[in-house]
Amino acid sequence: MQNIYVIGGGLLGTVLIGGGVWVAFRRGKRKNSASTTKLASSLRDEKAKGDIILSTIEDGVVFADEQGTIRLFNPGAAKITGWATEDAQGLSWKSVFAFINKKGEPLPEDVTPFGRALISGQTVRDNDAIINSKSNTAIDTSFTVSPTIHEGKVTGLVCIFRDVSEERKEENQRAEFISTASHEMRTPVAAIEGYLSLALNEKVATIDGRAKDYLEKAHASTKHLGALFQDLLTSAKAEDGRLMNHPEVVEMGDFMEQLTSDLHFSAEKKNLGVDFMIGNNNVSSNNVIDASTPVSLAGTKVVRPLYYTLIDPERMREVITNLFDNACKYTDQGKVSLGLTGNDSVVQIYIRDTGHGIPPEDIPHLFQKFYRVDNSATRTIGGTGLGLFICRKIVELYKGRIWVESVLGQGSTFYINLPRIDAQEAAKLLAQKGSNPDQSIAAPDASTTPQAASTETAASNVSTTTTP
Repeated sequence: MQNIYVIGGGLLGTVLIGGGVWVAFRRGKRKNSASTTKLASSLRDEKAKGDIILSTIEDGVVFADEQGTIRLFNPGAAKITGWATEDAQGLSWKSVFAFINKKGEPLPEDVTPFGRALISGQTVRDNDAIINSKSNTAIDTSFTVSPTIHEGKVTGLVCIFRDVSEERKEENQRAEFISTASHEMRTPVAAIEGYLSLALNEKVATIDGRAKDYLEKAHASTKHLGALFQDLLTSAKAEDGRLMNHPEVVEMGDFMEQLTSDLHFSAEKKNLGVDFMIGNNNVSSNNVIDASTPVSLAGTKVVRPLYYTLIDPERMREVITNLFDNACKYTDQGKVSLGLTGNDSVVQIYIRDTGHGIPPEDIPHLFQKFYRVDNSATRTIGGTGLGLFICRKIVELYKGRIWVESVLGQGSTFYINLPRIDAQEAAKLLAQKGSNPDQSIAAPDASTTPQAASTETAASNVSTTTTP
């Protein structure tokens, strides 16, 4: 009986244990099933949310795969382009997005936002893109195209774009108003300035000391007002492409040397030193040249590089003069340095001062219209807030770049990068211009190589140094 009891107990234990395992298994299965159901439901909810967002927003959202075939085309994209979603999906983006320039001419594929993103593998933003809708209507748009990357290869393109036709129309209206108003007001302001000049001329008028003081202040304010109207007019023309521009081949060494000799008088008024240095430093892959230790030519003989570029010399003179004058205004002691350097493809100009410097938070906004650094120096010196904006617009006319590096309390360095052309291309363009003086010169596409002068140039002819 005892053995039977033991055996019976074992059987009973086995049955109980087995039953427990079975119950646990069933419970686990039900729990896993519930979790799977919950996950699937959650995924369906997230997809529904995504669909709602894509269907609701007015911006166009497009996804194209590595072959350029459109796989996602939301209602916003359909509304802007005129293409129905079901018609656009499955087509190449080249068939749906017809990019054109301001003249209505088709753009080459490699300069469109899609093409540039494919080539560079980086996000491309284009705020001036124009597309032809399906109904052949030109639409001003703003594009952001980001590539998807897998194992170093572009596997698709994500595009977000919007219709900015209304904003562009309002901007054009504002620019037209500013242009017209500033142009009309320049005439009476010039007349007032002329009469004030006559009143201050001792050979023309006789006035007492107090009246002369008042008239001098009025004359200075009138000149400032005239400069403001001129800057407003120039900025309006720069924005809508009406800025007069006559590019020609310029050897920047001679250009900068002459310009430095013309500018140093402004610095002498504040007892500031001025120097011009020329060197041939290396340029990194992002075209930022380290000009912190430029090659000075003082007291040496060098083979001077020839830095050819294609610019309007009067426009570039305006840019450099503006930067130089700003450097003098905001520098109380020390010097202002002008420099020229470059590599195979870039000519770089820099203007360095030992002045107040610029706060880091102001640097990203410095080249915006009407932006001024808010400190005691700017409040006392004054200005229109348009100078650096105009400088940026002029530099961009020549496919260049302008930026600033600054340390607060130690000074600032403004850099200008311009595309460089080699001596052979420069000679070709000069010959072309000589045979047809009225023909404008287009920017060359040829690759560039640095050239050097065939004779040694004395440092006195290359470097200009003025000390207070």
